[in-house]
Amino acid sequence: MSSAFDPSAFRRRVAHLLDRHARAFGVADGQHAVLRRQIETGDDIHSRDTFPGHVTTSAFILDGAGRRTLLVHHRSLARWLQPGGHYEAPEGLDESALREAFEETGARNLSLDPWHRASGIPVDIDSHLIPARPQKGEPEHWHHDIRYVVRAEEGGVRPDLSEVHDAQWRDVAELGTIAPDALRNMRRLGLVGL
Repeated sequence: MSSAFDPSAFRRRVAHLLDRHARAFGVADGQHAVLRRQIETGDDIHSRDTFPGHVTTSAFILDGAGRRTLLVHHRSLARWLQPGGHYEAPEGLDESALREAFEETGARNLSLDPWHRASGIPVDIDSHLIPARPQKGEPEHWHHDIRYVVRAEEGGVRPDLSEVHDAQWRDVAELGTIAPDALRNMRRLGLVGL
């Protein structure tokens, strides 16, 4: 980790994103209570060794028309999900999402959707419980997932089989069961096809 990384500045940045995201999408006050409490108490939310939770990032990889999304079949959770993983300081949050997208899918020519550059906020922030993994010394904990829309050309997928079972282009409607708030936000912004 770079000596220039400042955990308190990172917490302030995440708190600022939470506030701006909540205003943009009408997020209920208590929705991110665990993450806000961790920020207030000064937890090192950038570190995957911090419990009860830490920051992760993920990418909703969409084709140009926004009708297809690239999903991975997650090894540990045995579910189809958007690619993502642990934040690694001192990356930017959007850079972390792009890195995870490439590492898990092998997709080339990934780019952050222009909406993020214009708005400066993620399309979704979701805190969800991860089951305990005693073999790794991890209790049940929260992943505070900061989510971005990434664009790619369909095809050219080479999943990292040490991380995922498979990667496939699927209908974007599948995000309705995986990440309903994110899909709602993407529809509202016109980022996905109908």
